[in-house]
Amino acid sequence: MEKFEKVSGIAAPMPLVNIDTDMIIPKEFLKTIKRSGLGVHAFDEMRYDRQGNEIPDFVLNKPQYRDASIIVAGDNFGCGSSREHAPWALADFGIKVIVSTSFADIFYNNCFKNGMLPIVLPQEQVDVLMKDAEKGANARMEVDLEAQTISTSDGEVFSFDIDPFKKHCLIEGLDDIGLTLEKVSAIDTFETAAAQARPWV
Repeated sequence: MEKFEKVSGIAAPMPLVNIDTDMIIPKEFLKTIKRSGLGVHAFDEMRYDRQGNEIPDFVLNKPQYRDASIIVAGDNFGCGSSREHAPWALADFGIKVIVSTSFADIFYNNCFKNGMLPIVLPQEQVDVLMKDAEKGANARMEVDLEAQTISTSDGEVFSFDIDPFKKHCLIEGLDDIGLTLEKVSAIDTFETAAAQARPWV
């Protein structure tokens, strides 16, 4: 997993509330166990019509938001079923940061495991960021994980809270496997001792 330090990018405004995991990645795309290739299907039913053509009015289809790396969303983002394909699809699309007033717990935790930063802010601050995102490609926000700040294109700065352990994992680029590999020396020592103590196992 890539190390997360700072993100400076275009923010897409998605003011809908209760954007659930089925909206993020519909169930017909859950057959794969690969994390790559799902970005093209992110928000599939909102991005494409039944013939597979792009719906021009959907925010991520608009030219100014095609390269968005930040989403500013309505309340309760990522609710619904606990499919990990949802953060996989967003990460593969290129999303690094999602800002909302609240997230579903499982989705929130899955974001960190897939290198994305979910930021919870009060409604009035999300409203400011939403308005800034509506300016389009010229309005670039900056997220500094070390400082725990997000800045608007006009330089207004908001601070956010984050669990220290989750912050450490993002900054160091550690998913569950990476955390385990940090302990590989201790694991090897244990396995050697266990083999000597119980050679019949």
